[in-house]
Amino acid sequence: MDNATRSERSRNAALEAAIAIIARDGPGRLTLDAIARESGLSKGGVMHQFRTKEAVLKALLERQMSHFEEFSTRYMAKARASSASPNLATQLATIREAATSPNSAALALVAAMVENPRLMALPREREWERMAAIREEAADPDLAMIRWAGAIGLLLSSLFGMSPLSKDEHQRLFARLLDDAQWSGLEQPATSRTTTSAAKSGKPSAAKAATPRKRA
Repeated sequence: MDNATRSERSRNAALEAAIAIIARDGPGRLTLDAIARESGLSKGGVMHQFRTKEAVLKALLERQMSHFEEFSTRYMAKARASSASPNLATQLATIREAATSPNSAALALVAAMVENPRLMALPREREWERMAAIREEAADPDLAMIRWAGAIGLLLSSLFGMSPLSKDEHQRLFARLLDDAQWSGLEQPATSRTTTSAAKSGKPSAAKAATPRKRA
């Protein structure tokens, strides 16, 4: 085995050990010593790959993000042909994958957030880009955000052990969030939302307010 292959195996073993520690003991118990014990590597071998705990978390976060980026790319290829909102469909499916994956990216996200909030800058920027794409394609951006927020809620409640739902119930709810036909009847174009909001407030809509009054 050449040195490059050996190094890559050691790196992967360390990252798998880190995920196992976070999932079992929480991010507070993640140390280089713990990674060495969990992986079977020497501490020197771990430190050859990662000099600090923050470096482990950064690499773990990047690896998990890369995994789900690949999933999203594959799903988007199918969604473009089957959904009127492919960016939303892809994001919902990716969140579902994160919720059901045994090595969920959510574990890396939570660990990074707890240990060093600055590490969250990259995934946060990616999320803003995805939200912009979802809003751009949506007939009703607010409804699209509600569907996205519902999926995030299912993910986080499951991650923190707060969900009273079974796995089957989770999957059924994700399926409904993904089914465009369940939501198309609720969509309100932007002009309709503006008119409805103005009617409730008793104020004229922007279009009506801009129309000059006719003189008697």
